[in-house]
Formats: sequence, structure tokens, C-alpha cells
Amino acid sequence: MNQKNQEILDSIHGKLIVSCQALPEEPLHSSFIMGRMALAATMGGAGGIRANTVEDIAEIRKNTSLPIIGIIKKDYPDSEVYITPTMAEVDALMDCGVEILAMDATARKRPGGQSLDDFFREVKQKYPEQLFMADCASPEDGMHAAELGFDLIGTTMAGYTDYTRGVKVPPYAMIKKLVLESGKPVIAEGHISTPEMLRHAMDMNVWAVVVGSAITRPYEITKTFMKALED
Repeated sequence: MNQKNQEILDSIHGKLIVSCQALPEEPLHSSFIMGRMALAATMGGAGGIRANTVEDIAEIRKNTSLPIIGIIKKDYPDSEVYITPTMAEVDALMDCGVEILAMDATARKRPGGQSLDDFFREVKQKYPEQLFMADCASPEDGMHAAELGFDLIGTTMAGYTDYTRGVKVPPYAMIKKLVLESGKPVIAEGHISTPEMLRHAMDMNVWAVVVGSAITRPYEITKTFMKALED
């Protein structure tokens, strides 16, 4: 690994990474707002930002110098994979420049019926110096992604695929196995909604923790409070 990439990894080690995303149907869908969210996260002490779309990443760059985990969410009719699913999204992220590029690394077929193995081989050949994060759903996904050569293994998709629906989240058992056996830095991401959950994940020796909805999605936060009233 080159020195620049090692410095990027070192800079997020032991840190909170804040996911600043809002989909088109959400009230805060705005690159300007995501930029200010990233600034607020930076001022609060975050060590990195996770962001979706070239437009949001460009705006976030104006507000913070923190390393960015970049993704592009796009739906294709022939695949359930929507996080950086094709080379078109990879190219777009590379053009705007992200420290870490994340993509779905589940067992599902990508658009055009392409396997993760074939896709990542092409991506790695085209961009050999880029840091890549695998968004995985199961321990098996994570171990396979590590074998393929991903630099970071994330638990992002646990509970969001057919073969992991209903698993206990946050997926601490998955985190534990990957930390102990994958040989790669592990990023705990997905369903981490309290400081206590973050602390527990950190105590399991993950490299970093990503928190999104609990910090940057007031619509979802409000719903959790409303549920307490209804209960």
C-alpha cells in the first residue's frame, strides 16, 4: 500500500464517520444541506464523511477537508445492487475524487448479471491505487471481499438482503468474525443508532464506525420518538 493510502486509513482509525445522505424523496435532499451537515459533523469531531452522488461530494468538499467515503446509489432494472453498481458510477466517483470508494460487495449479481469477482477485478485493474470499501451483508461476504482485495470491509448491508433479512442488528457477531479473521480493517456501519452501540463496536476493535440516520436524518429520528409515544 502506498504512503498516501496508509495516511488516509490512519486518519480515520478509531474515528466516527458521519454519513451525510438524503435521497430525492426526503425533505433534506439538497447538496447545499449535505454540505452543511458535513460541516456540522466536522465541527462536532467526526473523522470522516460518507456521501452519495457527485453533486453532494463536490459541495461537501467546500465545507470540510475530512476524508470522504464516496458512493453513488443507482437502481438498475435487472439487479438488486444499488450502491455503486457499475463502472459508470465508479468512473464518476473517481473523476470527482474520493479518498475511499465504497460499493456493494454482497453475493448478489450486479447489472448485466455480472459477478462481484469479475466487476471488482475490472475496477481494480483500472484504478489500482484507489482505496476500496466493501459494503457487505454477511460474514461470508466480508471474508470473500477480503480475499478479492478490498481495503476495508464494512457491515453496511447486514439485514438489507434476502439472505440476511431478520438478522440481529447491529450485527455484532459479523463484526467480531471479520475483525478476527478477515485480515482487513473493518468498518462497522448500519443500524448503529446510539453512542453505546458505537462504543461497543469500537471496543470490538473495528477500524472506524459509520453513523448516518441517527445524526443526519431528522425525519427518521422524529419517527423513533413518535414510536415511543405510540407505544
